[in-house]
Amino acid sequence: MSKLTDYPFEIRPLTAAEGGGFLISFPDFSECISDGETVEEAIANGRDALMATITALTEKGFPVPAPNSGGVASGKFVARVPKTIHAQLATRAKSEGVSLNTLVLAFIAEGLGRREHHV
Repeated sequence: MSKLTDYPFEIRPLTAAEGGGFLISFPDFSECISDGETVEEAIANGRDALMATITALTEKGFPVPAPNSGGVASGKFVARVPKTIHAQLATRAKSEGVSLNTLVLAFIAEGLGRREHHV
């Protein structure tokens, strides 16, 4: 069985609008996050949240991801882009008669396809 300290985590500062402090998330668990006023507090709170998440998964009979497994990809992510790029994408999507999500997905797939051919 893996130890809590085996799981990687990411920490980022929270903006004043988000309440300040620091946010901790675990790439192996898409829904496990916590925060704290300091990095140390965020890590401590994150470990508590991780333990609770693993306990809940185990009690429900769901698999617990292995450390560094990347967890289960939900197929959803949020990307922040400059307003000008957002406007260009929205205009392009409208002119092509597709949603913004569909257009961005097509661009990502096209870019990945090019990369695979060059690697």
